Parts: sequence; C-alpha cells; structure tokens
Amino acid sequence: MTKILIVAEHAGGKLNAATAKCVTCATAIAGAEIDIAVFAADAGDIAAQAAALAGVKKVLTVENAANAEPLAAVLAPQVAAVAANYTHVFGPSTTFGKDLMPRVAALLGVGQLSDIMAVESAYRFRRPVYAGNAIVTVEAPQDKKLVATVRAASFQPAASGGSAAIESAIESASAAADIPTHTRFVSRSAPATGRPDLQTASRVVSGGRALGSADNFKIIFGLADKLKAGVGASRAAVDSGYAANELQVGQTGKIISPELYVAVGISGAIQHLTGIKDARTIVAINKDAEAPIFEVADIGLVGDLFKIVPELEKALG
Repeated sequence: MTKILIVAEHAGGKLNAATAKCVTCATAIAGAEIDIAVFAADAGDIAAQAAALAGVKKVLTVENAANAEPLAAVLAPQVAAVAANYTHVFGPSTTFGKDLMPRVAALLGVGQLSDIMAVESAYRFRRPVYAGNAIVTVEAPQDKKLVATVRAASFQPAASGGSAAIESAIESASAAADIPTHTRFVSRSAPATGRPDLQTASRVVSGGRALGSADNFKIIFGLADKLKAGVGASRAAVDSGYAANELQVGQTGKIISPELYVAVGISGAIQHLTGIKDARTIVAINKDAEAPIFEVADIGLVGDLFKIVPELEKALG
C-alpha cells in the first residue's frame, strides 16, 4: 500500500495553502493513504485545519517547544523518525520545503525528487527542467522511500471540509529523534506590510528594472494595495536594489500561480517566465512592444508605465 506523509507548512497558527496543494498531488496516486504531520509547539488549530482537507485520513501532531519556529535542522530528524512507516514523504516546493526536505532525504539515505508537477503513478512523475523549457518524466525506485517536493503552482489546493476530523482522531505522535542544539532560533525580522503573502496571493503585482529606482518602485506597492495584491519583483529589479530579495519571482526566486499576475516594466526573461507560467491571467505593461513578456501575456498594454499605472489606480478608485 502507498502510504504518504505530508509535512505541513504553517505560520501564525494558519496552515499554508501549499500543504493543501500537496494533498491534491498525493490524491492523484491511486489508492494512496494520506496523512499530514504537524510539527509545532502547539499544533491544535493547525491540526484541525489539516484534518479538514479532503482526502486526508489522519493528522499526526508532534508538539515540542523546539518546533515553535520552522528550523530545518531541528525538524528534519523528527520528520525522518515519524516517516518510518511511510512509503512516501512529501513537502511543498516552497522556501520551507526546499530547506527541509533535502535534509530529510539525507537522513533517510535516499535521493530527493524535486518539483513534482504531475503524477503518472506512485513512483512515476513529471517535473520541469531547464528553467521550465522541458518537462521530464522520472521514475523512482520502488524499493526505497520516496522523498519529494511538490510544485505548488501546478496543483489546486484540496478542498476544505474533509472527513478526517470525524472519521479518525487527530493523533499525538512521538518523534524519537535527537534534536540538534547547534542550530537555534534567535530572532525574526520582517516588515509588517499587511499585503498577502507572495506565494499564496491570488493577485500579484510585480515590477522590473524599468522602474529605475527603489523610490520609483513604490508605484508597484500603490497598485498592489488597490488590488489587495501581493508584491513581486524581477531578478533585475532585486539585483538593482529596487526591491527586497524575498520579493523575487522566477527560477531563482519564488514560483507562483496567482489568479492575476500584473507585470510592470518586466521584459520577460525566460527565468522570470518560469516563475509565473502557471498564473491564470497575465497582464503586461511595457513600453517595448517587442518585449518577450507579451508572448505569454493574456492582456498587454504598450506604453509608459509611469502614465499607465497611475491611470489604473485612478480607475480602480
């Protein structure tokens, strides 16, 4: 039997939508039994949210004061211990998952399969390579535990309202593992923007190098606030110092799949397009009518962004 353990990603008492997308991926494996593991200091509310996801059989909670912050070095040995009786271990291909899952794979003595974007069978999957320019089909050995990250942008989140909370209790699990002391949480520093998280936002407005300066980049924040959208940036804009590194979208940044993606002053390098290929609707604003971004855009506006964006804001009220 295929038994899949999904490592829950959460923050601030809320389950990250990427976890629900991992569930969708897992349910594509015929006959799979799906459990979610929640590692936290207090897992109650998070476990209830996980148990409500359609397709989930059981939720395991591993409560430990050391799990208050998602440190990969601390979580990895616990995940490896809990995963002992599972054939598959899935995590989201987010910053959290990319940090944690390779450590889990190493502790289990197996390789890691990255960025599952489609399921063909329990051990056969499709994943992108060459910045998404090609899709390869890979087959993992069936005699070893499969550790993988799921490309969240390729799946819709599992519906809430499943029956796990009724049909099976949320169980407390023990992770018999030595927790390392060489890595410890010191502090967290992040601006409180009030905007949706970039990786889970249904709307995203991104700016590119054409903005010209960090001061000019503020026009992106203004439009995003009007749309109640998350904010992103191209690598060129980040490298130029116009936007913070955590806002980078693309092959070496965040892979996202919003309902609406507005690209302002972004030319559309292949590395950036890799990060937005699963967006439902792409709107491009650029003065260069030959910019590659227009080849993938559903709606294109050719003109001066410093005139178009304020007009859009005005129209939005």
